[in-house]
Amino acid sequence: MKLTDEQRAVVGHAGGHARVAAVAGAGKTTTLVARVLHLLAAGVPARRMLVLMFNRSAREDFTAKLVSLAPAGQALPEVRTFHSIGHRLTQSLTRWGRLAPRQLLAADWQREKLLRQAAMRALEGADPATREAALDPERIEALGHFCEMVKAELEAPEMLKERLDLGEHTGHFVEAFRQMEALLEQQGGMTYADLLYRPLRCLESDAESRARVEGFLDHVIIDEYQDINLAQQRLLAVLAGSRAAVMAVGDANQCIYEWRGARPDYMLQRFAASFGEATDYPLSTTFRHGHALALSANHAVRANRRRPDQLCLAAPGNPRTSLAVGQGGARLIAALQGWQREGRTLAEGCVLVRSWALSVSVQLQLLRAGIAFRLSRDDRFVFRLPLVQALAGYLRLARQPRLLNDPEHLLLLFSQPTPFVARERLQALVVQLADRQRWPERHDPLLAELKPIQRRNLKKRWELLCELPRLGNMPASRLLELVVERLDAEKVLKRAAARREKGEEDVRLLDILIEQAEELTQAPDAFLELLDRRIEGAEDGVLITTVHGAKGLEWPLVALWGLNEGDFPHYSRDNPIDDERLEEERRLFYVAMTRAQERLLMLHDGGEHRPSRFLSESAWRDCQRIDDALAEQSDALISDALVKEGAEKAALEVGDPALVERYLRRIGADGALSVTPATRVASPGAEYAALVHGMGFAVGEWVRHAVFGPGEVVVVEGDPRSPVLEVRFEQAGRRRLIAERAPLERLAGGRA
Repeated sequence: MKLTDEQRAVVGHAGGHARVAAVAGAGKTTTLVARVLHLLAAGVPARRMLVLMFNRSAREDFTAKLVSLAPAGQALPEVRTFHSIGHRLTQSLTRWGRLAPRQLLAADWQREKLLRQAAMRALEGADPATREAALDPERIEALGHFCEMVKAELEAPEMLKERLDLGEHTGHFVEAFRQMEALLEQQGGMTYADLLYRPLRCLESDAESRARVEGFLDHVIIDEYQDINLAQQRLLAVLAGSRAAVMAVGDANQCIYEWRGARPDYMLQRFAASFGEATDYPLSTTFRHGHALALSANHAVRANRRRPDQLCLAAPGNPRTSLAVGQGGARLIAALQGWQREGRTLAEGCVLVRSWALSVSVQLQLLRAGIAFRLSRDDRFVFRLPLVQALAGYLRLARQPRLLNDPEHLLLLFSQPTPFVARERLQALVVQLADRQRWPERHDPLLAELKPIQRRNLKKRWELLCELPRLGNMPASRLLELVVERLDAEKVLKRAAARREKGEEDVRLLDILIEQAEELTQAPDAFLELLDRRIEGAEDGVLITTVHGAKGLEWPLVALWGLNEGDFPHYSRDNPIDDERLEEERRLFYVAMTRAQERLLMLHDGGEHRPSRFLSESAWRDCQRIDDALAEQSDALISDALVKEGAEKAALEVGDPALVERYLRRIGADGALSVTPATRVASPGAEYAALVHGMGFAVGEWVRHAVFGPGEVVVVEGDPRSPVLEVRFEQAGRRRLIAERAPLERLAGGRA
């Protein structure tokens, strides 16, 4: 194996604990396989080594490479995931009589069944609507995640519930966790989380059991260490004991699973606290992409406090990576069509989104353009989303009045967004409404036992449904706005969500559908036809997936969609972003951009959506210019420049000369290029202005009106030299103004 100097240093690590900080695409697998072979050649018995990988796929890839490179007949160490090592420990502790025997609930339906039973036990005595709401699939999923987090964080459920940002109607989660534990014990079952939780609790409380598992290992190697949680780290400490040397390999800049209990601190400060002092090794060279992207990735995370002091460097033979920023679906369509004209396939490309809600606009754009695509999750196709189906149902009723007589259609519209009424009662109600076409009398048994607010909300919904057939000629976007407003859908969705972020994602989905209805077509029939297209994923189409789902993967072409403030980084007025969450969002952006090999296209929406601050933080223009300047000079010219005294260097203005100079030094190009501070360092607000308009006012800019006071520019239309502005004033609401006539003052530094 051909290794870099940094990789050889890791392979030859002499002894003691080690931390290996590996950037994206650094060849970790190759390095770790070489490390294992080195230890075997040095006489370390295979049985005294353990290699832990993050998931089964990584374990299989590592094992295959190790087997292919090991000498014939060589005994090899165990390569396991945390769950598989937990399963073995559980079996041993059960055999020794330290744990009661239990059966793993391997099927999702088995775990879900117990979660539903636990929720019902926790809500015994509650009203039927509350109990039914608790059985909503998304709320059951949230309860399952809560139960797993209790075991991952090793925290009392009361404390975790208080700390986590859970939505309404989750007050029963603490009691439901206890009921779930009781059910598991009664039925002799355990979940995947128990594969770590149960043996860890046993080993930490039972010195005799701990003594039987400690001392058997000399070396433990763990990949993707930045993704482990507290339970995994403590189990690892038990396995390593005081004897084994632990080598942790990962990248704190790629810690994006904090919602699962991971923390960048485990790779940084907490490693030394658990295991003692360690030798630090960098794997700084990426073999995935070129200088422009490597340098931009360094810029993207420079503002984070919790990060390694390390640069990502592009290897000399890597493909050049072009960086570009664009606006809207037209730019994405043009990029994909241009890619095909070059003879490349759509399957070589990927569109990444921060959340699945943002994928809806991508899907509709690609559907309309006739571009084949596939999703990493089939249940996320736009026409399969329950909320989309319901909103399409409201539009359909406006065009087809006869649907007021269809109980099945009425049930769809009464169910989404949820009215917080038991489904059985809704079914009986819509059958009567479809038959009689009038609202029940006040004392009708169907309305009995309903709370006054439930009766009012259901009646308001029926009145809206009766009104819609008279509005069939209204534009689709206006119809959707009317439905959302009359149903108070945003408030309902936030209230119904088990997690704050889920509620905000549903509300964002409403916005996206309205925006797409306005952008793609004004006619309800045409928009409905688009939503009704029943397509399946095309294997030769471009992949759409989330950034979390893309971790560890790479594509020649990557488009990042939805780079708007509020979407990426994710926050809202009700859920403002703090420094810690902003750092996590930056790490997520870093992971997203480093999936690209040859081209990275970063897309924002424009209009009312201000481009993401991450675009300016990435300094993509500076990084592209540096890469272009390097490419213009041949190896011979660079060599001459390094040795020829007084050779003239190309000089470029950049926003962060210190970072760029450090990068150029590390790749040996500081003799060929020089950088100076930009004469005017662009603030984030100025960068937004450059993205939206070359001059004049910009979306996101703050102004003060002589009468209306301070406000934020949300729309800029017409000639940039004399645009029409729409401003959201703090005290006066939205106002449309002719810029050159309005008494406006720019607020330097943003809101004041």
